[in-house]
Amino acid sequence: MATLKRTWKYWISRSLLLILLIAAGWLINLIWFRPFNIRHFYDRVFITGMLRSPETITYLGLPVLYDWTKDKWDDATDAQQWRSFEQMKDDFQMLQHYDFESQSPENKLNTKILSWYLESNTDGKVFFYYNYPLNQMDGAQLEVVDLLLNKHKLRNRSDMDAYITRLKGIATKFDQVLQGLIIREHKGIVPPRIIVQRVLEQMKAFINGEISKNVLYTNFNQKIARIRDVSAEEKKIYSNRVAKVIRTSVFGAYQKLIRYNQFLYQRTSPDEGVWKHPYGDDYYSHQLRIHTTTDLSPEQIHQIGLREVRRITQEMRAILKSQGYADTSHTIGTVLQRLAKERRFLYPDTPAGKGLILAEYKRIIDDASKRVDVAFTLRPKASITVEPMPVFQQNTGALGKYDLPALDGSKGGVFVANLRTASEHPKFSMKTLAYHEAIPGHHFQLGIQTELKGLPIFRTVIPFNAYIEGWALYSEQLAYEMGFYQHDPFGNLGRLRDELFRAVRLVVDTGIHYKRWSREQAITYMVANTGWATSAITTEVERYIVWPGQACSYKIGMMKILELREKARQALGSRFDLKQFHQAVLANGSVPLPILEEIVNTYIQQTKP
Repeated sequence: MATLKRTWKYWISRSLLLILLIAAGWLINLIWFRPFNIRHFYDRVFITGMLRSPETITYLGLPVLYDWTKDKWDDATDAQQWRSFEQMKDDFQMLQHYDFESQSPENKLNTKILSWYLESNTDGKVFFYYNYPLNQMDGAQLEVVDLLLNKHKLRNRSDMDAYITRLKGIATKFDQVLQGLIIREHKGIVPPRIIVQRVLEQMKAFINGEISKNVLYTNFNQKIARIRDVSAEEKKIYSNRVAKVIRTSVFGAYQKLIRYNQFLYQRTSPDEGVWKHPYGDDYYSHQLRIHTTTDLSPEQIHQIGLREVRRITQEMRAILKSQGYADTSHTIGTVLQRLAKERRFLYPDTPAGKGLILAEYKRIIDDASKRVDVAFTLRPKASITVEPMPVFQQNTGALGKYDLPALDGSKGGVFVANLRTASEHPKFSMKTLAYHEAIPGHHFQLGIQTELKGLPIFRTVIPFNAYIEGWALYSEQLAYEMGFYQHDPFGNLGRLRDELFRAVRLVVDTGIHYKRWSREQAITYMVANTGWATSAITTEVERYIVWPGQACSYKIGMMKILELREKARQALGSRFDLKQFHQAVLANGSVPLPILEEIVNTYIQQTKP
């Protein structure tokens, strides 16, 4: 009997070893050699990309990988940035070696999408250093805090230890970022003066004040309070460790960046557009192609913007006239600014008033969720909540943003509202922002994308701004078409104001980076033509300065979706079904606009009698 047991143990151990060797061989082949089929290649691109980015793993909440990497930051050294770039180039070249014609229709679509993404992100090698690693929108000084606040889980001791390790690692992370800043400085790629000023303001505000009030400290304590199997005494010990690391390592890292940026400020110029950099015009065209996924020139986009501004302004004038605002001697912006100051449209600028704003956004989203089924068969399983933007991000943050659901289902999507000033959320504009960021906008598109089944994993996370933001802006008009603004002329005015805002962006973004407008010129134009508060417009213009081309993706994407919907309606006649059209647009996740057109063309051909 003893001999029999040894025999079973022997064969079981050898079988397990063989399985492990096969699995290891498959993984090595997947990562380092040409995979034996195209689907394995897709997996390799995703796996190697994820392994290079613990921060992306945390943001996406990827199961298993999260626990392996939750105490790490991305390697931001110059050498690693170049390795990642060269890996993408190698991936693109290898992708071309697979026989396209022999692939299934599904894999042909996968290959087209991945090819477009890899090529567009590697064909601008000369512009490798043209971004601004420290900026007021998504710079490293903000991203580390945002990740720890919103994505790092605190469920047990292991998570608590990882939180502290990450706090300590901020110093190394910032040293690596500083290395890249110095390289850019030596190459003459220095951010405009206003951007360095804004970054300095943010960092100084972050380290100013008592540790007990710092968001990294309060966030930690609030979340560990819910952990049941850690004693109060042990929690106190952890809390003290966090406070000590923030006081020494974290604040020291920020102070180091502050000193460098104070030096860099003396090297800045007031010129805001990227035209000022070597090959700046080529760089801007490159950025427009990445963000709009089209070959439209800066001049073409500028002219589209001017035409759309005129059209939308005329529609708004008609509504204003019908509501007793017939005076046309003032710009549309002036009229809208006055309207936004009327007491009937405002909430009190108090904590209670801001609480009412959050409650109203929740009500609008809940109402939309109940009514959208007439236009959709596909909707996300993830929940959607409304949360206020952290105070330290408010001064430079947009009025609203959407945070993705975690891929492991631990957290749903979040509509984040910037409540720095209640007056920036007049009642007539709230529906549009909620529809854009939540339902049927970003939460539907991005929520559905993260839940798609049967696709290579890269398809659930890959971003194309023109599609993503184009859908969200399209959703605003869709809500109007579905009757969500019925008997609400001022709400419809708010919708048109936001569409006008996106049209104005085409003019302003190209104005700054192509026509050499100053920041002040851009702000003046936007205020005159949108009616947004000057504070909000200033934030927006400074956003365009650090993200050239990104603001153009919204309107270009929306116009393409509307064009394709009309094409399908004309081609299909009575067979056109809005639910089916939305299914075709959403069921494949984020794609470049030319590929979206191919998808819709296929849907039309398959639907025709």
